[in-house]
Amino acid sequence: MKPIQKFVTAAILCGVMLFQAISLKAENVREELAGSRFKLVHESYVNNNWELFVTSADGKSSVNLTNTPGVNELYPQASPDGSRICFLVDSGTGRATVRSLWVMNADGTGRKKVVHQARQPCWAPDGETIAFLPQEYPKFNVTDYYTKGISFHHLPSGKTREHVNTKPLHHLYNISYAPNGKWIVATVHAGMGHRHTNLLIEANGSKIIDLGIDGCRPTFSPDGKHIAWGAGDHELAVVPINIDSDNPKLGKKVFQVFDKQNKIYHVDWSPNGRFLSFSRGPNGKGDLTKPGTYEAACEIVGVHAKGWDIFAVQVAKGGSVTIGHKPVYEWMSLTRNGHSNKESDWFLPPSK
Repeated sequence: MKPIQKFVTAAILCGVMLFQAISLKAENVREELAGSRFKLVHESYVNNNWELFVTSADGKSSVNLTNTPGVNELYPQASPDGSRICFLVDSGTGRATVRSLWVMNADGTGRKKVVHQARQPCWAPDGETIAFLPQEYPKFNVTDYYTKGISFHHLPSGKTREHVNTKPLHHLYNISYAPNGKWIVATVHAGMGHRHTNLLIEANGSKIIDLGIDGCRPTFSPDGKHIAWGAGDHELAVVPINIDSDNPKLGKKVFQVFDKQNKIYHVDWSPNGRFLSFSRGPNGKGDLTKPGTYEAACEIVGVHAKGWDIFAVQVAKGGSVTIGHKPVYEWMSLTRNGHSNKESDWFLPPSK
């Protein structure tokens, strides 16, 4: 075999192996999730305020975890071991709103405020540290990317520290930790010399890598071998990545979700990496008649999104899936009330 033939053959084999890495036998989504212990925590707008709900993986049961009339809880993130949830609380109104970081047990007990003025938190793999984005300006603005730097709050000590290279980190949003703790992935808009892109940021260093992909809200798979993100208002995508490299590169798209009519956002991986959850709903700019909400695009945190629900799709199928089209065994709705159900995060509750 000639050298060029060997190269082509090797490249094809690598592509096949890469596809097989996330390709498992296709099963009925509803049937498989019906037997799962996985849960999803998400925000929902009910009784004129934001609450956090825990919904079963098959969508058959949903419990109001917070149940706090007049208090607006948003953007929940479950800890790696599923025992705790960090989330945001909005207090005040308009530009005087203060968005703070709180933590509670996964059953809703033990609520505690840990950081004043914080945006879009995520757990570090150690389960003891929460990364978050400090607010850029003293007065509140609902725009997600009005942030400056990255900070870390260590729960056991109660101490907060800045990222070692925090100064150039400007206008980031929706950060996500790699499972190995080496990288943080984030979207940047109108900052750091970029119009809009997605970045890999060294968690404990100064290296910043432009991934060169449009869209937003990237998140690592549980094994760290793939990234899923919103590639556009109507597309989710999955690509491979090698996070153990000092200079990680993205491969080609190996899975896509399309919706020609509705927006699809807020993608997250199931703990076993076989499913993605996401928010789906019509375009809109919120409803200012609803207390505790803002006027902006429906996908933004704190914006009322009438008709939005949480969906799950099977990554194991590979290729692509179009929501709203058959075969329906590849996807399903987990909520069906349209109550601004957004920002879902999967977790596996600890065994009792």
